Amino acid sequence: MVVLHYTAMTSAEAARDWLCNPESEVSCHYVVAEDGRCWQLVREEDRAWHAGRGCWGGVADVNSHSIGIELANTGFHPFPEPQMAVLEDLLRGICSRWAVPPERVVGHSDTALGRKIDPGNRFDWRRLALGGLAVWPEPCTADTDEARFWRNCRTFGYEVTPETREEVLCAVRLRFRPWAEGPLDGTDCAIMADLARRFPCRDV
Repeated sequence: MVVLHYTAMTSAEAARDWLCNPESEVSCHYVVAEDGRCWQLVREEDRAWHAGRGCWGGVADVNSHSIGIELANTGFHPFPEPQMAVLEDLLRGICSRWAVPPERVVGHSDTALGRKIDPGNRFDWRRLALGGLAVWPEPCTADTDEARFWRNCRTFGYEVTPETREEVLCAVRLRFRPWAEGPLDGTDCAIMADLARRFPCRDV
């Protein structure tokens, strides 16, 4: 899989240098600057320490099963066009080389529930989906069915337990409807019903 992050640092160079510093105890395969400059820090076939503790689709050791891409961004502003264009080219190559389907391109917020929110609510997931590099729900409607919602979240890839349910809802909304507030509703249920049907990550 591919996990997308934002750096939350003052500059791309600062993030790059920190990720290369052994004292940081973190690393990543790629860093992409706002102006489109891209640095490869770790070979794709090697493990990088970018994901930390988390889970996706039953994979508990995300670092060993993923390529990490850090996007220079504080989390408070849109991702510039040069950066997004380079990210798309980078993803096309990675997904081709490693046979990564679009549903396995995820955010750090998807895998590290309640712990991370990157790449954040300003990231354009729909743009990646239109290019076949991620997924996006089709417009549909559904009744609010809490039990089915959690099953669909688990099928799509989220780690759903009684303890993580609130965090899962936050992660779903952060990625697919970041303006949403309040309790679970029919739109949340429709989104996950569509994604689980078209992009099942595991059987439940």
